[in-house]
Amino acid sequence: MKIRVAWLGRVAASPYEAQVETYRKRVQRRWPCEDAALRPVAGGREKDPERVLRLEAEALLRQHEQGWKMVALDERGRGRSSEAFARWLAGLQDQGVAGVFFVVGSDLGLHSSVVEGADETLSLSAMTLPHRLARLVLWEQLFRATQILSGGAYHRICVQ
Repeated sequence: MKIRVAWLGRVAASPYEAQVETYRKRVQRRWPCEDAALRPVAGGREKDPERVLRLEAEALLRQHEQGWKMVALDERGRGRSSEAFARWLAGLQDQGVAGVFFVVGSDLGLHSSVVEGADETLSLSAMTLPHRLARLVLWEQLFRATQILSGGAYHRICVQ
């Protein structure tokens, strides 16, 4: 199974790039993966955000390969614990899913067509996160899932 995280933003502008790349390389040990940056639509963000979202949706959907599960990150999506997320990914792998395509919207979010067309919507938090931070959290959770599934020491369950 492969993993692709497609997101809208500029790599150089993100203060999280080094950490994202660290987690991506660690995820790569278990699943072939890529971080696909797409340029956000320039111009019209204030005057016509619906048009911008539609054009960004088209760019994102061109990255979606047939046979891959599409997961839209959205604060209204399903929340999962780290353990449940890892089990869900393992289940997809066991089912022979070719890949999982995660989409992270721009500062405007995701067009409704992407959210509605996704196989799954995932919430990383009930709070709204900046898209760059959401991307970093997603990569960290993907790495954490690899550790949970392999019995690694990175993930610790609190004992109280």
